[in-house]
Amino acid sequence: MAYFRQEGNALLYRYDAEEVRIEGWGTNALRVRATKQAAFTEDNWALTMPVTDCTPQISIEENSASYTNGKITARMTKAGKLSFYRTDGKLLLDEYLRNRKDVTADYCSALDIDAREFKPIIGGDYHLSVRFTSSPDEKLYGMGQYQQPYLNLKGTDLELAQRNSQASVPFVLSSEGYGLLWNNPAVGRAVFGKNITTWEVVSTKQMDYWITAGDTPAEMEEAYASVTGTVPMMPDYGMGFWQCKLRYQTQEELLNVAKEYKRRNLPISVIVIDYFHWPYQGDWKFDPEYWPDPDAMIAELKEMGIELMVSIWPTVDYRSENFKEMLEEGYLIRTEKGFRIVMDFQGNTVHFDATNPDARKYVWSKAKQNYYDKGVRIFWLDEAEPEYTVYDFDNYRYHLGPNAQIGNIYPALYAKTFFDGMREAGQEQVVNLLRCAWAGSQKYGALVWSGDIHSSFASLRNQMAAGLNMGIAGIPWWTTDIGGFHGGNPDDPAFQELLVRWFEYGTFCPVMRLHGDREPHKAPMGKEGGAACVSGADNEVWSFGESNYEILREHLLLRERMRPYITELMTAAHEKGTPVMRPLFYDSPEDPRAWEVEDEFQFGPDVLVAPVLYEDMRERKVYLPAGSTWTNLWTGESYEGGTEICASAPLERIPVFTRNGRVF
Repeated sequence: MAYFRQEGNALLYRYDAEEVRIEGWGTNALRVRATKQAAFTEDNWALTMPVTDCTPQISIEENSASYTNGKITARMTKAGKLSFYRTDGKLLLDEYLRNRKDVTADYCSALDIDAREFKPIIGGDYHLSVRFTSSPDEKLYGMGQYQQPYLNLKGTDLELAQRNSQASVPFVLSSEGYGLLWNNPAVGRAVFGKNITTWEVVSTKQMDYWITAGDTPAEMEEAYASVTGTVPMMPDYGMGFWQCKLRYQTQEELLNVAKEYKRRNLPISVIVIDYFHWPYQGDWKFDPEYWPDPDAMIAELKEMGIELMVSIWPTVDYRSENFKEMLEEGYLIRTEKGFRIVMDFQGNTVHFDATNPDARKYVWSKAKQNYYDKGVRIFWLDEAEPEYTVYDFDNYRYHLGPNAQIGNIYPALYAKTFFDGMREAGQEQVVNLLRCAWAGSQKYGALVWSGDIHSSFASLRNQMAAGLNMGIAGIPWWTTDIGGFHGGNPDDPAFQELLVRWFEYGTFCPVMRLHGDREPHKAPMGKEGGAACVSGADNEVWSFGESNYEILREHLLLRERMRPYITELMTAAHEKGTPVMRPLFYDSPEDPRAWEVEDEFQFGPDVLVAPVLYEDMRERKVYLPAGSTWTNLWTGESYEGGTEICASAPLERIPVFTRNGRVF
């Protein structure tokens, strides 16, 4: 039997019902697919960019075959076992195969475990598990945003599913010198065990992953960005300060806040109208009772140099003026069982189906008419997972198929809904705020924030890991609700300390945005539509005490002074996919200690930030990576890299150091 054959630039392997396809896909990279269906699907999922720089070398022998593209080589035995090597011969990744398929293979085992296990779903497709051997010392980063404190993901068990505050972006970067994209939007899990790494999905037609090799994290990150896309260039207003709260209830209230920022000479670039400024979910327009003249409001804000961002939800209320038409046209998500309600917050609602291109055009047409044509140039695409009242992933069906099989791609296509419309309208620098993402979301202008998180130091520590791993996962635009979302009384000294520390950290995030549901709540202004929703307490920089106000003001001014530097970082993200905030090892891969540090980060190549992540902390240890001189931003003291120091951290500042004396 001929196990291997070559078709064009692809190497194919067949045994029984399974076919495996390996092909060069970008610089130093391979795409690997396998199926037990009659044929491979045509879905490229995250791999949408044109493929270049492929110089494959294919070798087929009697019992094995190999495929080399640049710095990476795949070798496969006739038993079906795949291994990946660097060009210098170093083993990067090895499938975990333990069966009796071939008594002459390296692994002849009574365990009878397949590396690629396609378990049939009776009457359906396959439950897929893919296993690789794993070094206990390997360090793993990326995978998106999970509410846990570990930067190094080795030893973690991660759900491949989208939830409020969880974004599954399945690209992992290894200290062993490879990066792997699990190019499958099905619901499942990734387990990075001490001995075995397992990728598992509950329903799929085929296996699909992309793997690259590189000498540095930056080289692998840029290869990944070349096949999944990079962010647009961040507009200038995106680099400043964004003011937000849950929720400004009227046009007058919002304008008064904007005017107060200007009266105090405080920098502000964006102000936000949060949810339920509409009559009903799915109307996608201002409620005229509380926002009587949005055209004039937007024009007045622009005169002050402030962009308006408005909240969009994908939910459609049964009472919405658009519900009947969207139902008839097939633009709504369907349920497999039960009554078609997928969320019941402030009404019985169903999400629009972002996987349906016609539904995307319909929703954009409403947003364009009621917002964009009035001057809105930035949207807050909330509920982007999408959020369900109950996360029964197997109970929802989309235009592209069952949620269990393709649902993780929803936030990317939600972002595409507005990106395509805004580009068609002539806007080049598109940035929209989303609560979730999948691989490739970045090319649709997705700025992801970390969701409805708790207001606590423990939550702040989780955001450190989340933001850095999002950057490694290819999402360079990321932010948080400064101060956390749930809770926090502006008059409470304990919360004030948290808010100040979070604000200091937020100064060095890709986007600096103050938001939260502060307590005590203000009463609703009415009983119908958006007016029935509560509003939180005040959440402006002057809301947390006079002494704290001075600290926040100084950090706003620092952010403004850093704008030229931030422009450099955003240019690198746009051109190469470089994370704006990143772990220390990204810029110092030759420094072993840089791979160990999890409570510091770099804001671009020249700024090192050591946030204060615990209450009452007034000093902390800081490691300064080798190979540079590091200067304390506040005191001017300089230190040689490769050393750990004890840095002062009074309430008014966190330790920040600049490489080789850069000044702001």
